[in-house]
Amino acid sequence: MPPTCPNPWRRTMSDSPEALEFVVDPDEDGLRLDQFLVERCPELSRNRIQVDLKAGRVLVDGRHRPKGFRLKAGVAVAFSPEPRPEMEALPQDIPLEIIYQDEEILVLVKPAGMVTHPAPGHPDGTLVNGLLYHCRELAAGGGELRPGIVHRLDRDTTGLMVVALTDRAHRHLSAQLKDRRMGRTYLALSWGHWAEDEGTLGGDIGRHPKLRQKMAVVERGGRPATTHYQVVEDFGFVQLSSVQLETGRTHQIRVHFAHNHHPVVGDPMYGDDRRARGIHTLDRRRADRMVRAASRQMLHATGLRLVHPASGEDLSFTAPPPADLEEVLAILREEQ
Repeated sequence: MPPTCPNPWRRTMSDSPEALEFVVDPDEDGLRLDQFLVERCPELSRNRIQVDLKAGRVLVDGRHRPKGFRLKAGVAVAFSPEPRPEMEALPQDIPLEIIYQDEEILVLVKPAGMVTHPAPGHPDGTLVNGLLYHCRELAAGGGELRPGIVHRLDRDTTGLMVVALTDRAHRHLSAQLKDRRMGRTYLALSWGHWAEDEGTLGGDIGRHPKLRQKMAVVERGGRPATTHYQVVEDFGFVQLSSVQLETGRTHQIRVHFAHNHHPVVGDPMYGDDRRARGIHTLDRRRADRMVRAASRQMLHATGLRLVHPASGEDLSFTAPPPADLEEVLAILREEQ
């Protein structure tokens, strides 16, 4: 059945990037042309880049080159991606775990596997599509394809999110996020043993200098990021930590933990689950079972604190670990 209330939202965004021009950096010397474009254009899919290469939409110093052509430092690469149809954010009847809602805000628990908003490669089935179906109004401040969105969670990170239903709420919540008055607590299961049971991780986060799909702690061009952790359960070869964010950079916890040699268990981009092979014989079987059970990064937004944008009331929400994280923890708690 369609929603009973009329939904005025029909958000669109043209996916038609302009011509792009690059100069190959010294550290990119020798890269294949297709690999170079994948790293320089993380917003475009590999398949889309391959199609554009075959269509002759890429020039190297003014000449067409095959996808495997090895680039030299200093050469110019011109890329004209084929324009694509407009992307739309339309209502979809997607189940949402809403735990609080009033006239201004909505708080929900995002499941694993759900993208926050439509983007190239994920045109529908997102949280925004579900919100457009379930809500009469959403704040326009989030942008064309992100109505109501104040902050995001990675696709395979679970947990609490707050959504703005009015423009006033969006402005107020965004200011809380910027001023670090919004409290966000995560549970993170990570490899290794922290030297201290609690600490603060720093380091500016920006786009990885070579692998453009990834983020990294960088010396130049990044944005300040601060992450606080406290170990709450120690399993020897892995630890469960409560993590507080001061800033909200892309992949912040995953990047900071990996940079400090404690990658999050199950993380396909920054993780190192091969560590299970080096675990002591007594724990090896348990480590192998843990890795098999961790089908995603073991990261969960478990706590959220904010000031209500209308009443000024302090609100606090909690979300227990999802079933997959509980299964992993049950394996680790055996023989403890």
